This record gives sequence, C-alpha cells and structure tokens, in this order.
Amino acid sequence: MPSPRGPTREALDAAIGRTMPDILSRDLRVLFCGINPSLYSVVMGHHFARPGNRFWPTLHLSGFTPRQLRPSEQAELREHGLGITNVVDRATATADQLDKSELLTGAVSLEAKVRRHRPRFLAVLGMGAWRTAFARPKAQLGLQPETMGTTRVWVLPNPSGLNAHYQLQDLARLYAELRKASDEG
Repeated sequence: MPSPRGPTREALDAAIGRTMPDILSRDLRVLFCGINPSLYSVVMGHHFARPGNRFWPTLHLSGFTPRQLRPSEQAELREHGLGITNVVDRATATADQLDKSELLTGAVSLEAKVRRHRPRFLAVLGMGAWRTAFARPKAQLGLQPETMGTTRVWVLPNPSGLNAHYQLQDLARLYAELRKASDEG
C-alpha cells in the first residue's frame, strides 16, 4: 500500500514486470499509447500516475478535457472519447529498460488491439518508441502516413517529466493539434 509520500521501495520492486489494464472501448476518438507502464503507476493503479508526469495537465491545456483530471479519474476519459494503452505491457522503472525485441513484439500486439477497437486516432507518446517499435527511423512528430486499418496514427512527445526537450506549453500546443484533427473527424 502506498504511503502518503508515495509507494515504498518494496512495493515498487514488487511491481517489476506487472501490467496495467487499458482504458479502452470501441470507436474512441483518440487512444493514447504510452511506451510502457511505470512501476509507480502500477503500484498506484493509474496510468501516468507519477507526480512529475505532465499527461493529465497536457490533456486539459490542449482541450481534450474540460478540467484537469487526476490519475485516479482515468475512467472518465471514456466520456471524452479517449483511452490509454501501452506499446509494451511490462512495467519497468524506466522505458530504457525495454529492449528492441520487446518494442517490436509490442507493436504487433498494439496493432491487433487498434484494429479490433478502431479508435479514430492512435496517439503514440514517444518518438523513439514509434521509430523503434514500428521501424520508422526517420518519422517526425504529428500525423503519420501509415494507418492501422482505419485508424490514423499521430506521434507526440512523451509527457514524462524526464523529457526535458518539451515544456508543458509546448506539449499542450502539440497535443492540441491532434485534438483539432480529432474534432474534425
């Protein structure tokens, strides 16, 4: 059980390799796809739960949600036509603990999931994950030329606080471009 200061070292160690359930339903407007769950998120039971993660503020500032949701309110995403999944299901302390084969295998599973649930957009949160998992070494941010069935693919920066290349306002602007495209259908 997490303490008021966050999960204990023992709880984090016990979360290694565990998985997180997706927030998913058919025909979502946007399915956000992280690289893999963090140990912190698995212990807390919510996606993007680490306090420094900017996913929830970015969703609000970009106009996807009318207010900033807390990680514990993640189920409310469905009301806005949004969901969450990951390329790799296995929790790690950091995404760099994943190897290329895990990302490639995860890409196959992700594509099957996307084809089954048919979101309008798949938003992959992490350029490196997209480039590696889908063998697109020259891909850029934004709408990709590839689709997964009828689903369009959009690549966005990872909202992790460890991604210092993008400030919150930069993330909000880039995510808002996807929101506008998803509003248009």
